[in-house]
Amino acid sequence: MEITSQMVKELRDKTNAGMMDCKKALTETAGDMEKAVDFLRKKGLAVAQKRADRATSEGMVETYIHAGGKLGVMVEIGCETDFVAKSDMFKSFAKDVAMHIAASNPVSIKREDIPADLVARETEIFKNQLEEADKKSGKPKPAAIAEKIITGKLDKYFADNCLMEQVFVKNDKVTIQDLLNEIVAKIGENIAIKRFARFQIGA
Repeated sequence: MEITSQMVKELRDKTNAGMMDCKKALTETAGDMEKAVDFLRKKGLAVAQKRADRATSEGMVETYIHAGGKLGVMVEIGCETDFVAKSDMFKSFAKDVAMHIAASNPVSIKREDIPADLVARETEIFKNQLEEADKKSGKPKPAAIAEKIITGKLDKYFADNCLMEQVFVKNDKVTIQDLLNEIVAKIGENIAIKRFARFQIGA
């Protein structure tokens, strides 16, 4: 199948990947747009995994103040070199992350960072909800099924509350982790979101 410049442009608009990467992805997937998007995501993930153990001692602290000054965010994002820290692409990524945190109010960066007592509390709530549903229906669920349901609800809780698993506010097709993988693949350095603080008047 012939890969047209229009197809390359469409994929580039969807993923922000480089022109050559888009052309290669479309060639590898015989012009299937959805598969090409997945191909580029996997490539980003592979590069990110390769670089994950590299030190990120450079970087920047980005801030975002929402209109009216009632809500603000500070986020520290690390990279390997000062050169990358000063690049427009890195700065743009940092701005997007700070703005996303302001909008989505995550509890932590990764699910492993959520306090154990908070996870235990949510698990207890989900168990109580199941017990109530069982009482109403009069048909208790088998333990294995109940455990699967609770695990599914916890996964949803993590996806809603952990920064890396949240859907990006400016593009509902990608998570913050996807966004990070993409920039690592483009820049060729390890990048890490290290910590953040969110301030809201009255909160």
